[in-house]
Amino acid sequence: MNSSSIEPEIKSATPSPSSYPTSAKQPLTEGQWSTGLYDCCHDPSNCLITCCCPCITFGQVAEIIDRGNTACKLQGLVYYAMAAIGCGWLYGGAYRSKLRRLFSLPEAPCRDWVVHCFCCICSLTQEYRELKNRGADPSIGWKANVEKWNREGLKPPIVAPDMCRN
Repeated sequence: MNSSSIEPEIKSATPSPSSYPTSAKQPLTEGQWSTGLYDCCHDPSNCLITCCCPCITFGQVAEIIDRGNTACKLQGLVYYAMAAIGCGWLYGGAYRSKLRRLFSLPEAPCRDWVVHCFCCICSLTQEYRELKNRGADPSIGWKANVEKWNREGLKPPIVAPDMCRN
């Protein structure tokens, strides 16, 4: 691997959630959400942005979940278009399911699509906080997160399928 690559150098398959770099003040419990669905105001700036324009937060979250394969702006635009025809909750629910699978989180308090249908702002802010608490800052994008993890010598919390860990 050359030094100009933005992909982190990693050697084995699946990480244990306890090895994730975290920004949470308390240690994360494996298989549990780090914050509650209705803890929107724990990050007031993200809460405000999400209330005014949920497509921004969705795009940021989706870019991290997709490991940078789809740009934040494109994801936000697709979410906006889906929401305009009344189907944003379907798209949002699909990404909530992806996030849950990445971190082995429970489908709580109800199905992902239901959470996005009735509490889309709460759901998006919870997903944003979850990524942030697990060491990925959605506001800076995938590439900047990878560069930060490499600079700090951290293992990324989300590993691309062709990567491995030691």
